[in-house]
This record gives sequence, C-alpha cells and structure tokens, in this order.
Amino acid sequence: METKTVSPEVRKHLLLMQKDEITSHLAYSRIAKFIKDEHNRKAVEKIAVEELHHYETWRSYTGQEIKPNMARVQLYTLLARFLGLTFSVKLLEKGEEKAQTDYSEAILNEIPEVNDIIKEEDEHEDILFNMIDEEALKYAGSVVLGLNDALVELTGALAGLTFALQNTRLVALAGLITGISASFSMAASEYLSQKSEQGEQNPGKSALYTGIAYIFTVLFLTFPYLVVGNYLICLAWTLINAIIVIAVFNYYISVAKDASFKRRFTEMVTISMGVAAISFIVGNLVRTVLGVDV
Repeated sequence: METKTVSPEVRKHLLLMQKDEITSHLAYSRIAKFIKDEHNRKAVEKIAVEELHHYETWRSYTGQEIKPNMARVQLYTLLARFLGLTFSVKLLEKGEEKAQTDYSEAILNEIPEVNDIIKEEDEHEDILFNMIDEEALKYAGSVVLGLNDALVELTGALAGLTFALQNTRLVALAGLITGISASFSMAASEYLSQKSEQGEQNPGKSALYTGIAYIFTVLFLTFPYLVVGNYLICLAWTLINAIIVIAVFNYYISVAKDASFKRRFTEMVTISMGVAAISFIVGNLVRTVLGVDV
C-alpha cells in the first residue's frame, strides 16, 4: 500500500488515532459475538467494520501497523457482559466523540478523508440510540426509586439511631429490620403503581427491580455497623458508602442514558446527606429528652 505524505507531527497524531480505531474495532467485534438480538448484533458489527476502515485510512498515511490496546478491549467486553450492552457501547462511543474533536483540530487541513470519517462517527451515535433495547434500562426508573428511597430513608434512620442508641449492634439490627421491611413495602407500592398505570413495564419486574435495589442499598449501608465497634466511625463509613452508591449508579445512568451526572449526583447527595444531618440531630435530641441510656 502506498503511503501518503503527511507532516511528522500529524503522523505522530495519526498513530494514536490508529491505535484507538483498531482497539474500538476489536472491542465492537467481540461484543457483537455475544449479542443475541440479530438487529443489535448487525448494528454493532457494522460499526466494527467502519472502525476498521478508519484504521486502514490512517494506516495509508502512516504506513505502519498498530496493535490494539488489549486491556481496553478486555475491559469493554467485560463491561458489556456484566453491566449491559448499552453502558459499554456508549462508553466506547464517548471515546469516539473525543476522537472527533481530535480529527477536526489536528488533521482536518492535511487529510481530505477526515470529513467522511466525522460523518460516520456522527452516524454511530444515531445507530446506537435506535438499536439497543435492554430490559435493565427499561426498568431504570424502578431501580432509581429503590435506590433513592433506601438512600434517603436509611441514611436518615441510621444517623438518628446511631446517636439515639450509640450501640453498633443495635443500630445494625434496627437498620436491617427497618430497611428490609421497607424494601418489601416499596416493592409492593411499585407493583400496584405500575399495575394501575397499565404501561409497557411488567408490574412484577418493576417491583422486583425496586426491591432488589432497595435491599442491596440497605445491606451496603448497614455493613459498617456489623464489622466496626465505634458508632461514629460506622456512621462516617455509612455516609461514604451512600455517596459511593450515588456516584456509581449516577455514572452508569449518565453514560447509558446520556444524562447529566453532575446535576443528578449533586441533587441525590444533597438530599441524602441533608436528611442524615437532620436525623442525626433528632436522634441526639430524642436521646437527651427521653433520657435513654443503652
């Protein structure tokens, strides 16, 4: 293949682009292999072919073969298996968006094909929006409901119980009983709500997603009280766990649904920590007024 002439600076930049494209090509190809839905699989395979074409375009200018970043390929493949197709592919697409900026700023003047590649990259996003139909994302609202309620109610309850009881085992016991009971109540409410709305979602599955999200959050928040004896350390650890849950879930939703991470994260942290602070004060007041000494 005849190598086209570019400046040394642009060639260096293209080598980085080559690596990105061949890595994306291999990642998309591997992800496509375990997609059961034929429409989704063909869409991902089409993107994989286009990424290879982009790689070959850059190679015609650099005259050099580049190996993919296998660590990234493995990472995106694992993410697709365990966190869903939407999340992993959208995460890959975010890398492609950064590449578009690199194309326009660094090589637009020297490489005529770059405009076609930018057009293809724009089409990728449209394809991805229309192709994926994952059950987990359909019920994201139910997961949000479970997480939000558990975070707000349980962080508040644990903060209040911590100062009212000042005994980590008793706080853990009360927190688990309260939280697990509330998870069944919340799941039942979600079931009745979805059944009355008669929408596309299955009421049973909506209740299941809500309940599981709630119970997971309850266990994660109460865990410190089962392993540490100092109630203040437990409370601090629980609040950190709450922030971790909020951050991880909101990052997942922000990538999969192109939502604003900063706004959602700030809102949930403010509400959860605010309720915890108020409950903390209430627990201390109740202990003092009632003269409780456990």
